Amino acid sequence: MRCSAGVNVQSGATYYFVTAGHCTDGNATWYTGSGATTPVGPTTGTSFPGNDYGVVRYTNTAVPHPGTVGTVDITGTATAHVGQQVCRRGGTTGVRCGVVTALNATINYGGGDIVYGLIQTNICAEPGDSGGPLYAGDKIVGILSGGSGDCTSGGTTYYQPIQEVLSAYGLTVY
Repeated sequence: MRCSAGVNVQSGATYYFVTAGHCTDGNATWYTGSGATTPVGPTTGTSFPGNDYGVVRYTNTAVPHPGTVGTVDITGTATAHVGQQVCRRGGTTGVRCGVVTALNATINYGGGDIVYGLIQTNICAEPGDSGGPLYAGDKIVGILSGGSGDCTSGGTTYYQPIQEVLSAYGLTVY
């Protein structure tokens, strides 16, 4: 499964990235590069379904882990609110922007995979964008869980709020 890294985080001197839990579920080791041949590190935590977040530890020192999302230096976190201007970044469709349209949304992916407490936006996404960051200015807001539609016809996307995973694992953005 191809997914996007959400945001780089740390606990002490150990570095991780947060992504979607449906991406880390059953995925023991992560790779990067066009052929997915460069090891990044192991999955160290997953919460899916119910939530949709996962944590991967950087163990390959040759893989950079900047405190940025593209060119945006992430300085902290923010709580979403309806009407908030936000952008998301994904490995398939790049940067797309829109607004938060609802909070505490529930999405049923089928097969018993139901996720609660999500942020809903009017931003499109496509396969491979899952796990990517949702941000407002220089603050990380959430991690892409999924959605409907595409970036040709438009869509709706849902995000796991970032604070829950940071609290669960004692992580901070940098």
